[in-house]
Amino acid sequence: MMIADTLSQELNIKASQAESVIKLIDDGNTIPFIARYRKEATGSLDDEILRKFDARLKYLRNLEDKKETILKSIEEQGKLTDELKKAILDGKTIVEIEDLYRPYKQKRRTRATIAKEKGLEELANIILAQEIEVPVEEIAKNYLTGDDKKIEEDLRVNNTEEAIQGAQDIIAEIISDNASFRSLIRELSYKEGKLISEAKDKDIESVYDMYYEYSEEVSKIASHRILAINRGEREKFLKIKINTPEEDIITYNSSCSY
Repeated sequence: MMIADTLSQELNIKASQAESVIKLIDDGNTIPFIARYRKEATGSLDDEILRKFDARLKYLRNLEDKKETILKSIEEQGKLTDELKKAILDGKTIVEIEDLYRPYKQKRRTRATIAKEKGLEELANIILAQEIEVPVEEIAKNYLTGDDKKIEEDLRVNNTEEAIQGAQDIIAEIISDNASFRSLIRELSYKEGKLISEAKDKDIESVYDMYYEYSEEVSKIASHRILAINRGEREKFLKIKINTPEEDIITYNSSCSY
């Protein structure tokens, strides 16, 4: 769907109005100027509608640019499938397409990366499949390297605990990179999550002291409090975390396929 059509549907205006406003904005006209002096061209759209239009136009264009960049990156890696391409093109938000891109985005060297270098990816996949009939410790023994001189010291797997931990690191990254799972966590965090704010140093006075020991349900936080807490975190007075019901995530996790 063209951006003009999307905007006309979202803002309940005619497609011709959307096309006119886009042209006026692209010609360098400001929103106040368009609202006051171009009523005939816009069908008398008011200042509030035009500001919403301008913000959404910028967002949608940024979204299209992101899609193009992401598709090009994944295609260059030789990993772009028809299914993935469709999912990216159908994406409605930047967050959604960035979640889809996450598994293909170049990462810094992580604990999961190191675990893969140690040859523990197969063990991670075995654990994920949840089809083993013997203790995982027994299977992990197959991935021990001991003090094999042919293997660099930092890539050796010395005991079963180390092997299992490495496999868990890989599994954690697989889950983190799963777009469906990230979407579920985001939704749960908003609906049932609780924001907890703490002071980095309680002895330091600041305008954010009311948030030094503060908690509230995410869905009920007023916008002005969100802005204040964000500023407090940015200025390094506050530590922020969001607690999400673990049970719901575990239930979802058990029904997911990766």
